[in-house]
Amino acid sequence: MTAYIVKRLIAMLVTLWLIITLTFFLMHSVPGSPFNEERATNETVQKNLEKYYHLDEPLIVQYGLYLKSVVTLDFGPSIKKSSQTVNEMLGRGFPVSFELGIVTLIVAVISGITLGIIAALRHNGILDYTAMTIAVLGISIPNFVMATLLIQQVAVNWGILPVATWVSPKHMILPTLALATGPMAIIARLTRSSMLEVLTQDYIRTAKAKGLSPVKIIFKHALRNALLPVVTVLGSLAASILTGTFVIEKIFAIPGMGKYFVESINQRDYPVIMGTTVFYSAILIMMLFLVDIAYGILDPRIKLHKKEGS
Repeated sequence: MTAYIVKRLIAMLVTLWLIITLTFFLMHSVPGSPFNEERATNETVQKNLEKYYHLDEPLIVQYGLYLKSVVTLDFGPSIKKSSQTVNEMLGRGFPVSFELGIVTLIVAVISGITLGIIAALRHNGILDYTAMTIAVLGISIPNFVMATLLIQQVAVNWGILPVATWVSPKHMILPTLALATGPMAIIARLTRSSMLEVLTQDYIRTAKAKGLSPVKIIFKHALRNALLPVVTVLGSLAASILTGTFVIEKIFAIPGMGKYFVESINQRDYPVIMGTTVFYSAILIMMLFLVDIAYGILDPRIKLHKKEGS
């Protein structure tokens, strides 16, 4: 286990470095400058700003300076909001984005697993078709379209829930639903197909022959193995939820990281773009690592060992 963790940590660091490198050079390859507006007013001001932010240095020097800032966890000041540092923006926006993301993930997992179990137990019945219809709709409708529909119908037409901002638990419901429908649908379909396969296994028939209750058979014996495919995709689903919050936060005027990220792209605010990318990449890589660990915990038959001959 220790050797596996060390290898994974090294692989995570290499992956993060590749993400940083690609993002840095792709961002600087786009024509234009963060100081296009200053150029129109005063060229001297623009040159001074470029010097202050080291943008007048060769690109490789800028890259080295940025790697140093990543290692020291100091992403520097924002270009467009010079009174604020990127670290301050992350500290202010990330808790909101994390709260939205974690609530969405919980809702998606619970509702998806529930729908999948119901569909599997009522295979080819009305409940099965209903659950899978909901799943197909969840996969087919993008979250930003779902957000627009929810705002129009639930908030505007019915007036049940508030439209935007992030003040009370009521404000969490619509953005959570908009984000959760897609992952919920994927989890529901995976759970259904996995449950149908598990329910045909010999050990399930043995449990039934022993007279165990259906509830005990489902939740103690079948569900644990049926959840393995779900756990496998949780890392990528968490990634889609966290990146999806950027758009949803903009639509619902939520003061999370999405607000800063979208603004930084529009304004070419290099430190904010890079800081946000590095921060979220590190979180997502760590989530994938935790998913691997959880996979081994759920199924003790999976051992982390070296292959023969390696």
